[in-house]
Amino acid sequence: MGRIQAEDFAAGYLGGAASVIVGHPLDTVKARLQVGKGYGNTLNCIFTICKNENVTGFFKGMSFPLASIAVYNSVVFGVFSNTLRLLSQYRGKSTCQSSDLFDLTVASMLSGSLSVGIGGPVDLVKIRLQIQTQEIITGRRPWNTVYNGPIHCMNCILKQEGIAGMYRGAGAMLLRDIPGYCLYFIPYTFLCEWITSDQHRAPSSFCVWIAGGMAGALSWGTATPMDVIKSRLQADGVHSAKYKGVADCISQSYQNEGLRVFFKGITVNTVRGFLMSAAMFLTYELSLKAIKRTNME
Repeated sequence: MGRIQAEDFAAGYLGGAASVIVGHPLDTVKARLQVGKGYGNTLNCIFTICKNENVTGFFKGMSFPLASIAVYNSVVFGVFSNTLRLLSQYRGKSTCQSSDLFDLTVASMLSGSLSVGIGGPVDLVKIRLQIQTQEIITGRRPWNTVYNGPIHCMNCILKQEGIAGMYRGAGAMLLRDIPGYCLYFIPYTFLCEWITSDQHRAPSSFCVWIAGGMAGALSWGTATPMDVIKSRLQADGVHSAKYKGVADCISQSYQNEGLRVFFKGITVNTVRGFLMSAAMFLTYELSLKAIKRTNME
């Protein structure tokens, strides 16, 4: 059996940082659309944020994801790549052979499961900081900042709800991420192989960018219904708590807003998924090559 390779974790860290920088503004729009009311559509949401909060409104809660999602992405890519490598070695496959669907599925599901351990608290704090200003937009009552920043937000949640509170919405996140990462890594791998004419040559940067973007758009687009539920469960509790769990959130959301509620933010989710994933995979692959080249010198 082979050993764990740290290069994948390091390259995943850099890829995660790149994805946050590229995708956070649209992530803020997505969160407002899914949790808030009165925005109408994506463009209206963008203009409303600009009008009420200026450009800085798109970057609310970014410092915490920038510091932590890089670590989260490091775990996801590191676990995926090393699991894939170990499975291939266990089954006696050559490193030159393409990964098959079974290996890719197992590695993707494992990555999705483990990602919630780190990603749950990160997403929770990010969502709370992104949506706490929605009161000024909906006009229900004067705006009142609940959290002064990520550390204050974490302290408030731990004080009020304990450790379990940091994993609010974890069930919905598992239901989103396990199939989501299958629709992320598997299409990316096959698209890279399909676009690259010479199967013995590494994919070009353009190929990685296109394949990564398409995989991200597919993954995030199809994950939107459960992403809506996850966002609502995580936002629940900023001012009041009304959901008892995943099933109750699905039921209340459907009864109050109909079937279309589960597709809120699907456009911005898909566009954001393309941009973030294109940046993530490209940075990951280029960083991995650079690290391996440095180690060989």
